[in-house]
Amino acid sequence: MESRRYLLKFYYIGRKKFHGSQRQKNLLTIEECLINALNEKKYIKDVKTSGFEVASRTDRFVSARAAAFSFITTKKPILMEINSELPKEIGIWACSKVKIDFLSRFNAIYRHYKYIIPEPLDNIQKNSKVFDLNLIRKACKQLEGKHDFINFSKPGKEEEKTVRDMDSVKVSINNDFLVFDFKSRAFLRQQIRRMVKKILELGKGEIEYDDFLKLFDVSKQFLYQPADPSGLILWDIKFDDNIKFEVDIKSKKRMETYFLNQELKFGLKKQLFRILQGDDFS
Repeated sequence: MESRRYLLKFYYIGRKKFHGSQRQKNLLTIEECLINALNEKKYIKDVKTSGFEVASRTDRFVSARAAAFSFITTKKPILMEINSELPKEIGIWACSKVKIDFLSRFNAIYRHYKYIIPEPLDNIQKNSKVFDLNLIRKACKQLEGKHDFINFSKPGKEEEKTVRDMDSVKVSINNDFLVFDFKSRAFLRQQIRRMVKKILELGKGEIEYDDFLKLFDVSKQFLYQPADPSGLILWDIKFDDNIKFEVDIKSKKRMETYFLNQELKFGLKKQLFRILQGDDFS
């Protein structure tokens, strides 16, 4: 049969057992699970000749709703067949045939990330001397456009290009949680988590707006820890409109059922600890 390249969308939950998305020697990763499943079901023989490529990489504890990868095979992918070899924390749910020379990473138009602040807004407001949501929105607007984000990224190689064009940065409130949305063609390592860290410090009054603006000064270096990775979600990767994804109903149901079961499981734990804080012993 003729070899074809397929582009697939998939989700994953950043559990502790996964050491990020990118392959690492002797460590369990998201990519490793995908490759093993493709091997097991005879879609590929060798990863080096399969053209396997993911569109975006994420750190440990980061999750994804619509990540993407592509590979070359002579078999049309049956998603539930591949999913049967994957842990429930990982699942493929849509597929599209693409050109044989398609590059998942470089053909992406933009990437959309969400960051959920792990603490309820009500708690943040109670525990902070001040909390200025308008100032947070102002900072989000400041981050939009083309900037050198070297002070909002993990220090790396000196020759690495650190200028990025941020399409949009938005903040909203969802069920008493602050949710940030970031869209850009490409992000630097830890860029979102570091932007969130400083935006939140600004909103809490821990730094002044002038201090926030100084981070755009590339002649100065600022060292600080990024925000918790567990709040970060790779929400979607946008490709050309000519690429039409076919959603597999059973695979999507598998994903939604897993999400619902996890919501119920952790919802019970949340209610349990809420009740345990009470002092009614009558």
